[in-house]
Amino acid sequence: MKTVSSLSDLRAARLSLKGTVALVPTMGYLHEGHLSLIRQAKADCERVIVSIFVNPTQFGPNEDLSNYPRDLERDLNLIQPLGVDLAWTPSAEVMYPPGYQTWVEVEALSRPLEGAMRPGHFRGVTTVMAKLFNAAQPDKAYFGQKDAQQAAVIRQMTRDLNFPIEIVICPTMREADGLAMSSRNEYLNADERQAATVLFRALSAAKEAYEAGEREGEAIRRKMKEVLVREPLAQMQYVSCADYDTLEELAVIKGKVLLSMAVFFGKTRLIDNFVVG
Repeated sequence: MKTVSSLSDLRAARLSLKGTVALVPTMGYLHEGHLSLIRQAKADCERVIVSIFVNPTQFGPNEDLSNYPRDLERDLNLIQPLGVDLAWTPSAEVMYPPGYQTWVEVEALSRPLEGAMRPGHFRGVTTVMAKLFNAAQPDKAYFGQKDAQQAAVIRQMTRDLNFPIEIVICPTMREADGLAMSSRNEYLNADERQAATVLFRALSAAKEAYEAGEREGEAIRRKMKEVLVREPLAQMQYVSCADYDTLEELAVIKGKVLLSMAVFFGKTRLIDNFVVG
């Protein structure tokens, strides 16, 4: 595995990669969810690039950029045995040089849910992804279902900007008790970690209601809220029952649906989702 940090070194290394190339973009502090993306990329493509970059432009002014967990040596040791061909570890100065002023924004899909709670977040996501795509020139790029709105926004950007890249969405990896794997789980104390399983329980209750025939969006949202409010450490930010493609909240459920939520446990904000229909 070759590791590079400059743009010129990345481009030179990319030229040497023959065959189909996969990109797995990450913000580091890797866990089994990330590793599962790399394994799938390796199964699908002849070459795999992993980027490790904590993107400052997708963090709001009161969010956890300075405390976001980082351990580059640990990350590189984790991906080395997986057959990764190239690890790209750019600095913020490489990605956003002095005088930087160009942004990529997906309008409608970026407004609800996470976009409403984290203004500017998706502008940072789509800008950095456009830059990563442009630099790495992959045939396929791999993302997790846990960040469902992010995946939808990136799919839309890829279509709109005519990137010749297939966006592959892989299943959410979970702990044995159902908690979705996330780098932010590191912030939870023991009590919060136990309480955080309520996300999986709330989504499961909503899915069971759907499978039993419930098709009213508000009833599904109410089902999730009922489970969440029974957990004292859970501070609900939003729950959603939305159209999978448009992310518009549904009065009546038809077709493919995204059930999602954002919940605080102390200072730690976690998101999770199920897709039904």
